[in-house]
Amino acid sequence: MIKEEYQWGKIIHIGTSFRFCEAKTPAYFYEKVMVNSRESSTGIQGESDMAISKAEEMVKRLREMQAATPEIEASAVVSVDGLTIASALPTDVEEDRVSAMSAAMLSLGDRIASELNRGMLDQVYIHGDDGYVILSAIGDEAVLTALAKEKAKLGLVFLEMRRAAEDLSQFFD
Repeated sequence: MIKEEYQWGKIIHIGTSFRFCEAKTPAYFYEKVMVNSRESSTGIQGESDMAISKAEEMVKRLREMQAATPEIEASAVVSVDGLTIASALPTDVEEDRVSAMSAAMLSLGDRIASELNRGMLDQVYIHGDDGYVILSAIGDEAVLTALAKEKAKLGLVFLEMRRAAEDLSQFFD
């Protein structure tokens, strides 16, 4: 946590969350949240009453997955409709493109598994010259997408993705 003190109050920075606490009324603060390049603002009473949004919790879990397995360079939670729910993508990766392609690949993989009598789809992965794109279903409503480096240890990546998918599935119950 980085705190910056100013004459008029303080700004507290925690990941993607910024809170401004006015010196005159310390029990109230203004919260500015940046999630998936969209900004929302809420006035909340008291720091102890602050609730983290579902999107922020999902982004936190994605970052934990990437920290646990450094070979994972980027990750996102995408709806089956191709809309981004949460993401931890580098700035050079287009969020909308990742979302749309993830949903399309999940749909195609699901249809292939069904048509060829392979049961429920668990994962789809693509291996390219520069690395992997791995998709893992989160229930029936979303997909976890991860971009991994070429030299990634796939067993570790799959294990961490499975753990993250289990944790993230609580948001879709």
